[in-house]
Amino acid sequence: MIIAKNISKRYGSLAVLKDVDIQINKGEVVCIVGPSGAGKSTLLHIIGTLDKADKGTLSIDGVQMDTLTDKKLSAFRNKHIGFVFQFHHLLPEFTALENVCIPGFIAGTNDAKVKERAKELLDFMGLSHRFNHKPSELSGGEQQRVSVARALLNQPAVILADEPTGNLDSTNASDLHHLFFKLRDELNQTFVIVTHNEQFADTADRKLVMRDGKFL
Repeated sequence: MIIAKNISKRYGSLAVLKDVDIQINKGEVVCIVGPSGAGKSTLLHIIGTLDKADKGTLSIDGVQMDTLTDKKLSAFRNKHIGFVFQFHHLLPEFTALENVCIPGFIAGTNDAKVKERAKELLDFMGLSHRFNHKPSELSGGEQQRVSVARALLNQPAVILADEPTGNLDSTNASDLHHLFFKLRDELNQTFVIVTHNEQFADTADRKLVMRDGKFL
């Protein structure tokens, strides 16, 4: 479903990624672990088309990314890739429901359909009572579940998560981990997760260890 081959990336004289190969299958939860500076987040950003490799190829759902114009790449990213970050990146002036709707509005989907799906996702997350609450009125765990709902809004092929529990206490972190597996089991959702949480990584379908820009 995701095939990346010979991915290399340099920043000046520093080689951050060195001919990395990775293949992700549909419905997998894959965790990438390793020390800070190993290249984990850089690889995630390249898979998510937020950054470009200096060398190598990337295909997602059979589409070769380097064949797309910037406009088509942006549209592909919005529809096929969901993102969850350590700091939830919710817009503070909007409610939970409005935040979740944003990717659908960007995609040009009918407003009523977008709101209906957003409500379904928030309900699935156990947040049906929080539709009209702004981020400042939500706990950290609730904010992160809203960000997961937002990532799922356009039914993406894959969700990429960069330290999604890094800003949560142990209870909320555990709840989010269970949510990822529930989404995999019930929706066949695919996840690629960069994490320092070894305990969580050990429960994933696959755990990949990166060091010095390469997988061990």
